Amino acid sequence: MNDSPYAPPASSVADPVESRSAAELTRQEHIRHEMQLKSVGSLFYLSSLFLISSGAAFLLTLDSRQDLTALITGALLSGLGIGSVVLGYGLRRLRPWSHVPSGLLSGIGLLGFPFGTLINGWILYLLFCQKGRTIFAPNYQEIVDATPHIKYRRSVGDWIATGILALIVVGVVALVLAASYSR
Repeated sequence: MNDSPYAPPASSVADPVESRSAAELTRQEHIRHEMQLKSVGSLFYLSSLFLISSGAAFLLTLDSRQDLTALITGALLSGLGIGSVVLGYGLRRLRPWSHVPSGLLSGIGLLGFPFGTLINGWILYLLFCQKGRTIFAPNYQEIVDATPHIKYRRSVGDWIATGILALIVVGVVALVLAASYSR
């Protein structure tokens, strides 16, 4: 036996082997895309607020002669708003049935040049790229159920973008309120 203090250790040192299942690897690879799709669901919820309130405004301002254009416009906007709530629910829970109708609604949104085109183009990319198709595949929900311990961790850039969006929303609300009080 060697009693030298400078001798290498006699025991073997091995790094722990990280054994992750295929489900964990797949979920880890797609977790950021999941969060982006869930954010689109939140955007659908937000748009439903505007659509339903606009539809209600058209319907509430009908005069006694029943203006057919206002009635149709109000019903159409309210229907799109209710559809947006349903699709927002499906996207927030990554349900496969929400994939194609969300794409159709985003396809219509491409007509809203320039911002609607940009936003809905991005939404269409998220829905129909390879990761989006994987997430909306029927067996992906089993992967999510098998890996509840995997959570998305927001980066600094995510927090900065969220702060900027919050400031923009607060600014728009402030402008609308200022315009309504100045009359």
